[in-house]
Order: sequence, then C-alpha cells, then structure tokens
Amino acid sequence: MEIIGTGTKANTYDAIVVGSGISGGWAAKELCEKGMKVIMLERGRDVKHVTDYPNATKNPWDFPHRGRVDSKTAEEYFINVRTGYTANEQWRDFFENDKENPIVEKKPIDWIRGYHVGGRSLMWGRQSYRWNPTDFEANLKENIGTDWPIRYNDIAPWYDHVEKFAGISGNKDNIDVLPHGQHYLPAMNMNALEKEMKLRIEKEFPTRHFIMGRTAHLTGTSKIALDLGRAQCQFRNRCMMGCPYGGYFSTQSSTLPAAVKTGNLTLRPDAIVQEVIFDDKLGKAVGVRIVDQKTNESIEYFAKVIFLNASAFPTTGIMMNSKSKRHPNGLGNESDQLGRNIMDHHLGVGASGDFDGMEDDYYYGRRANGIYIPRFRNWGTDKRDYVRGFGYQGSATRDGWERGAGQEGIGADFKDSLSYPGQWRFGMMGFGEVLPNPENRMYLDETQKDKWGMPLFVFDAEYKENEKKMRIDMQNDAGEMLEKAGLKNVSTYNDEKKTLGIGIHEMGTARMGTDPKNSCLNKNNQVWGAENVFVTDGAAMASASCVNPSLTYMALTARAANFAAEALKKGDLKV
Repeated sequence: MEIIGTGTKANTYDAIVVGSGISGGWAAKELCEKGMKVIMLERGRDVKHVTDYPNATKNPWDFPHRGRVDSKTAEEYFINVRTGYTANEQWRDFFENDKENPIVEKKPIDWIRGYHVGGRSLMWGRQSYRWNPTDFEANLKENIGTDWPIRYNDIAPWYDHVEKFAGISGNKDNIDVLPHGQHYLPAMNMNALEKEMKLRIEKEFPTRHFIMGRTAHLTGTSKIALDLGRAQCQFRNRCMMGCPYGGYFSTQSSTLPAAVKTGNLTLRPDAIVQEVIFDDKLGKAVGVRIVDQKTNESIEYFAKVIFLNASAFPTTGIMMNSKSKRHPNGLGNESDQLGRNIMDHHLGVGASGDFDGMEDDYYYGRRANGIYIPRFRNWGTDKRDYVRGFGYQGSATRDGWERGAGQEGIGADFKDSLSYPGQWRFGMMGFGEVLPNPENRMYLDETQKDKWGMPLFVFDAEYKENEKKMRIDMQNDAGEMLEKAGLKNVSTYNDEKKTLGIGIHEMGTARMGTDPKNSCLNKNNQVWGAENVFVTDGAAMASASCVNPSLTYMALTARAANFAAEALKKGDLKV
C-alpha cells in the first residue's frame, strides 16, 4: 500500500473513496479486489493497526484521571460529554474535540465524530442485525418520506457476503422481524440470569423474543479471518481503545488489509475533501478537491468513479458544497432533500431491577455483547397510536467491589465481603426508530467557516411526536417485563434531555429514492445527475428501522461497488 503524504501533486485513479470508516473500508476493499486502482482519502490522521492503539493494554490505574473527564476536557469535548462516555480518558483520542471542530446548533444535536483512518469502525458498538422485508416497505405503505427503491431480496445476498467476511457471531433464531444470516460464528453465551430471564419473559409474553445479541466479534476461526491475521475475541471489553487482536471487525483489522493485499490501494490521510468536481461539458464528476489538514494546500484528485463514505453529515456537506451549472443547489439536489430527513435511533429509555438468588453463579470474562429483544410493537396484530417500533439491548451483571463506595461499613469483614460478587442486576435500554422528516435538517452556514475554510454545519433537528409517543411504551414495556419476570426494586427511566445523535447512527441526509424529485440517490446508490458518484454511508438511508444500521451500510456498499465495477466494464454508469 502506498501512503501519500502532504504536498503531493494530484493523481488519477480508477476510483476515489472518501472516508475510511465502515462503509469506506468496504468500498476500498471491494473495488480493489475487482482490479481497480483506488485512492482512499481520509480527512484525519493515520492510525495503524495495533501500534496506534496507545491505551489498548493499559490498566485502569495507568490513567491519570482513572478514566474520568477532567475539567479541561469537559470544556473542549462538550458534545461528547453529553453522551456520558465518549469523552472518557481511555478512548478520548479516537473522538473529536468539539471546540476545534465547531458546529452551529439551532437545536441541540449530539454529533459524535471520529476523524482518523478507520473512523468510527474503531469505536462502534458492533451490534449487527439485518433489516426485515417490512422495513423496506413501510415508507410506501404508511406514506412517509419516500419509497425505498430496493427491497429485502435485493440486499439479502449482500448481507450474506458481508457477514461471511466480517465475522458475525449469533444464532439462527428463526424470527420474522429479525432475519438471520447463513454464515454466523457461534453466538456468545448468555449468563445464568439472562437464561432465566429468557425463560420468564418468553413465558409471560409469548410473542416476544429474548435472544443473544448478534455482534461483529470472532468467536471461532475462519480462513478469511486467519488470512488477515485476526484472532478470536479475548473477552476484554476494551473495544473502544482499539483491539490489537483484531477480534472485532474494523477497517484496520479487516477491510484495509484485504485491500492492501491487492496492491491496488493508495491511502491518503490528512485529506479534507471540500467538493466533488463536476464537469458540465462532460456531464459527470471528474474528481475531488481537498485541503491538506496540516498544510492547507489545495490538491485535486481525479477518477472514473467516486464513492462518498465520509459518514452521513460530512458526505452531505461535501455534496452541498459541490455546485455547478448542472447542480446549482448541490450535487444531486434537484429534490431539495439534501441535508433533510436527519434520522438516528432514540434511546436513553428503559428499566433495571435486582434479582435475588443464583449466588453461586458467575460469568466468564468481560463479554463485549449483551442480549437483544427484537421489535414487537406495531408487528403482527399489535397496533399502537404511533408507527414503527423499537427493540431492547441489555445484560445481566453482578455488583463488583466498587459497590463499597456507596455502602455503609467498616472493618475487615466489610472489606472481605467486597471481594465476592454482589447482587445480580438486569438492565435493558430501548432503541427506537426515528421517522424521516424534512424539517429535521442540516445546511451550510453562509458566513462561518472552520479553520480549513469549510462552511460550518447548521443543525435544526429534534424528536417529533411519533418518537415521543413511542418512548412511553419503551419505558412502560421495559418495566412491565422486569416486574413480571420477578425482579425487585424495578425502576424505569426516560431521559428527555437526550437528543438526535445520541445513538451515533446518523442517517438520511442524501436519501435513496425512486425519482430525482424525491431523493438524491437512485436504486444503485448513484447520485442523480452524477451517476459516477456513489453514496453508501448513512446519508443514503430512506428510513431507519430500529436495529443498528452498520451491517446495512456494509451490504449497500458491497452491492454498489459491484454495480460500479460491472458498469465500468460495460462503459456505462447510467441507471
């Protein structure tokens, strides 16, 4: 792999990939493996696998603030602080300083960023679920947003493709609301209380399912993983510090080394893409213009195909900044939908409780996974006063030695008691679907710019009535399940201060659709009117489902890359 530093003259390639996160990594891998010469442009610094994970093997006492947020950090990472964890000392190096990367919040939005090679693939939650067929049909049936131009059967083979490579552990649960794959590695094990909760909840609520989470962690060996130098998950649960074992799927552990093997990849860090260069005479995009984040040098790169995978908001910002006679309002923005329909998953609502008994049962290691209760509202015969639904993620744990900080006691016996596991507890939090709404939007500020000359993003988005109604059920249903399962001291919560962005699943701002008048992208993720430009990150989503979206980004990207390569062979990148 060639790495281009600063000051290099513009080059011409077969393909440009903007962004190196989950979808960008997949675009580079797939295009390189199809014989294309690819340059991957990453706005942030280079992060090398293993050697650039400085905190991966540190102990809690190795951190000056024991992992907590100090006052200076709280001032500079103020949006990260609102999430409750991304500004923590152990992994803060992989999240962006909000003071140095300003935005304009007309309404609060918890936009969490990772500007470096690998992007948020180094810090993602790794929950990996397929959409179901209804997810692709709901917009049309309910007359919300715009119809998806594809259906489940169009993407199902690509789910198979990416699951096999990424290494997804899970069970074939045979649930219609949550289709399973064919290439799963063994599921992680539920602990004793989770097994008991499964029995009790499924008995009390026969239409609900309590399953092990499906996650992008190696729980067994495969030739694909071994060839990339990946090892099994070590159950350390230090994932956001970077995994030196390659136990979970990331750009660094998986797609980047696969692309490097082909000899077709050039990596260019510190390259902030400002715009796509559109040639009105040729009627197509011909390249991109960047600014080097270290030197402020302006450089142009040229290619036959361009994949925008900078993550939803930066990709949309690039498109907004890419104006020409053919695209006077931004690339692919004939519909005026560019920047609109911000979606995420709303969370911060659920329940927890105590369980008496099972004192002789414990669990192995620090499992980086939990249980999942798939959507059951507005499914089958259930009908509510809102549309769509939610699922729950959760886990059972036993109190540790740190419980002594909140207990009364003194002396040797008290200290000795803290060396044994405490009481069992179980908690669950909902992940609800956010509807596409054109009022939830971002746009470019007309006067304010960042230090590289890029207009600041202005955000004007909030939860609407459908999400607020759904949260009532998310809170009450969680409490009811734990009560009927026999837990004690059950408490529910609904943090109404949480905003869009808290799920770190931003979607929808350059959506796919059926026509240039209702969307920015066609059924192959091509930009309307600039068909050699593809968008396959979260910006492309026409709706959000209630499951974690990254697996769908991977599948859409692999599908679009295959289409692009085949179309190039035919000499036609039109629909």
